[in-house]
Amino acid sequence: MKKQPKLTVVGAGPGDIELITLKAIKTLKQADVVLYDALVNIKLLSYVRKNTELIFVGKRKGCYRYQQEQINELIVARGFSHGHVVRLKGGDPFIFGRGAEEMEYAQKNGLEVAMVPGISSSLAVPAYQNIPLTKRGSSESFWVITGTTKQHQLSSDVELAAKSNATVVILMGMGKLSEIINLFKQEGKNKLPVAIIQNGTTPQEKIGIGTVNTIEKVVKDNHLSNPAIIVLGSVVNHRQKLLNVQQQVEIKDVV
Repeated sequence: MKKQPKLTVVGAGPGDIELITLKAIKTLKQADVVLYDALVNIKLLSYVRKNTELIFVGKRKGCYRYQQEQINELIVARGFSHGHVVRLKGGDPFIFGRGAEEMEYAQKNGLEVAMVPGISSSLAVPAYQNIPLTKRGSSESFWVITGTTKQHQLSSDVELAAKSNATVVILMGMGKLSEIINLFKQEGKNKLPVAIIQNGTTPQEKIGIGTVNTIEKVVKDNHLSNPAIIVLGSVVNHRQKLLNVQQQVEIKDVV
């Protein structure tokens, strides 16, 4: 009996293999084909069945194994030839992950579609460094913005966000860091704390802390690059406060 062609878009979380949902694991175990991205922790593939086909379709800046159109066509083709296709994407597929586009294409071409949300790197990566995106007295809201639009330009929302008092989280923005920093300088926010976290929640994690005035030097000194998340806001200071308290506790324990 031929299987019902189906696509399930699954969020793999930000990198730590334990930050994936039980529903995502269950879905991986049911997959006939898994198409996975470059930012997915490959250890998660241990959940799939032995006869499941694994296809790497990862995309990084300047390196594309498959173009998006090819990925869309591959999803449909494997759906009809194999049955249940799982599209495993880093973070949450609906937060700058093109999950919605792939579902629309699959549905138009006759596949049943479903979605399993993931823990977004925009939330989890700062949290792993004890940086809350909201905090009473510091930030009442937050923006999550892509650093690079479809036209490869800096999103105009960054300029609007720079005028607000909200925490600003920018994904895929390292190539536009100078432009981003200049927008905040124009708003007189030179001393605003900034954190840049590379490979967040993984053993390769690196972090640089500075201000709008100093962060570009911090990035250079610490050799920070993509994939990284940029966090701008007074909440960045919360991390240092916790570190100071911990250090005081350790000193007391030694004494």
